[in-house]
Amino acid sequence: MSAALLSLPASRWRRPLPGFGISLGLGLAWLSVIVLLPLAALAIRAAGLGVDGWLRAIQDPRVMASLKLSFSAALIAALLASAAGALVAWVVVRYRFPGRRLLDALVDLPFALPTAVAGIALTAIYSANGWMGRWLEPAGFKIAYAPTGIVIALVFIGLPFAVRTVQPVLEALGREQEEAAASLGASRFTTLRRVILPELLPALLTGFSLAFARGLGEYGSVIFIAGNLPYKTEIAPLLITIRLEEYDYNGAIAIAALLLAASFLCLLAINAIPSLFAHERRGRRRE
Repeated sequence: MSAALLSLPASRWRRPLPGFGISLGLGLAWLSVIVLLPLAALAIRAAGLGVDGWLRAIQDPRVMASLKLSFSAALIAALLASAAGALVAWVVVRYRFPGRRLLDALVDLPFALPTAVAGIALTAIYSANGWMGRWLEPAGFKIAYAPTGIVIALVFIGLPFAVRTVQPVLEALGREQEEAAASLGASRFTTLRRVILPELLPALLTGFSLAFARGLGEYGSVIFIAGNLPYKTEIAPLLITIRLEEYDYNGAIAIAALLLAASFLCLLAINAIPSLFAHERRGRRRE
């Protein structure tokens, strides 16, 4: 049956969707309505502020403090999520143990769990009266209503990105290269550094970029555990909401445009990473 279908001219193939032009038009229409139009409206409003108006809104001390906190917490959380995600992916792919499928399913829990529920749960755990907070705070480790709690919340929502980007690469990598390196006398550290990490690096960078971009705009899981103290634990997405409630639309647009530009740069980096590493590998093969 498949041979008969392949022998038919391309014009006689029956595709489940209509022709390329109609499919492309419908896809772009939906994409424009849902994604492109709101982003274009934000970009146009931000451009209307002018450079002076945009800088005036961004250089406010409260805005600068919230942006510094959001970017630094997202960066630290993305680094931690990338490291932890690589370890979790390694365990899930390379080992067989009871509960492995449950662990693999739990990785996606932050995707399914409402972010507000995650924030409330983390606050209940790490607050002064929480399960762990009642022991940590007397020892000098304040997590809830502090930047540390923000980082933990961002690691929670960023971990699935790190695991799911590394996991398929590990599954495709197999163990042949590791066994070959071991047969040549390479130590475990040398095998990790020279064989495994070069293959995982594009996936690690992609997971890091996704976790960082998600952390910049995260709202629900952070506001409960952050405490939202101006100049201390107030994140940029929350300040956007506050500016809108104060009818300071220009200030909200300026902050939102900056976060949008940062997230867009992360997406560009994600798309550029595979091509850069592919070009480098081709260059090595030619040498």
